[in-house]
Amino acid sequence: MAFANLDPLPPAVARLQRSLERGRLGHAYLLSGAQLEPLEAVARTLAKTLNCPAPPRRAPNGQPLDCCDACVRCRKIDRDQHPDVHWLRPESKLRVILIDQIRALLEALYLKAADAPHKVAVLVAADRMNVQAANAFLKTLEEPPDGCVLLLLTTAPARVLETIRSRCLHLDFGAESAPVSDPALAAWLRRFCERAAAGPVSLLARYHLLDQILSALATRREALQQELQSRSPLERYEDLDPALREQWEAELAAAIEAGYRRQRGELLAAIHAWLRDVWVAAQGLGRDRFHLPELAAFTTAVAGRITPGAAEENLRVLERTERLLAGTNVQEALTLEVCLLQLQL
Repeated sequence: MAFANLDPLPPAVARLQRSLERGRLGHAYLLSGAQLEPLEAVARTLAKTLNCPAPPRRAPNGQPLDCCDACVRCRKIDRDQHPDVHWLRPESKLRVILIDQIRALLEALYLKAADAPHKVAVLVAADRMNVQAANAFLKTLEEPPDGCVLLLLTTAPARVLETIRSRCLHLDFGAESAPVSDPALAAWLRRFCERAAAGPVSLLARYHLLDQILSALATRREALQQELQSRSPLERYEDLDPALREQWEAELAAAIEAGYRRQRGELLAAIHAWLRDVWVAAQGLGRDRFHLPELAAFTTAVAGRITPGAAEENLRVLERTERLLAGTNVQEALTLEVCLLQLQL
């Protein structure tokens, strides 16, 4: 993807391009939004733009404003194979970024660039750095390596340490992001809401809703696993050193788990957006305040049979569930079951 493919161009990207045009490239950017996937796409495009040898657009100062999306460097960055573009994701059992990961990243960043004018580091879910990792990373933000650009991605900027946020240029994609931008997820959410709104939700009906969630998550995990396995170097090389094979297998497993947790978070965020609309309707506010107006019939059906207090408690229940699944190593199915049993629908 190139920035030219974005139609309309997000205001945050336009702001970034203006900075490049004025020769004011920052050393660290905090990209925030409703979902990590579009933020990753922007980060990848920026990495390509900064390192593209034949950009289609340049500022008067010579700074590239977009990437060609076709040269060797652009293709390597797209395939996560460029030696100067580093991606870091939560990989521990608790899905946090650990200090050892930060140390390994910093060691790579302080080496001389191998094949690009800029070394780029992308920290996915930067709010998941533990305290030790955040403090270690803060030192690099204060004295960044020459020619290095740090991109921090987060769906929860308030959880990023203030000392880190204050040293980054903040590009907010949240205001321009639709609550549910994935068509497949939007279609699934419609089916989920239709079942929830069909009538007073009995115990059996709640377990049907749970089954819908678990089935969707299983399908997403399987698709993600197939996609990442097809891109893994394990698929391209047969005779590998056992230690290297073990390392790549561990990296693949961590990437699958991190990607799955992200997709699970997106699914729960979609349900959260709908329950927020139910709360709006229960308060007697107009449909013009709905985030998901296309689901208004289901929203008003549920809001009509619960109290405003119950609608507000539903949001608290789901928020607790999201925090548990994102920040602890709880049993997924049991946690979601408890959530569905507590929701007042």
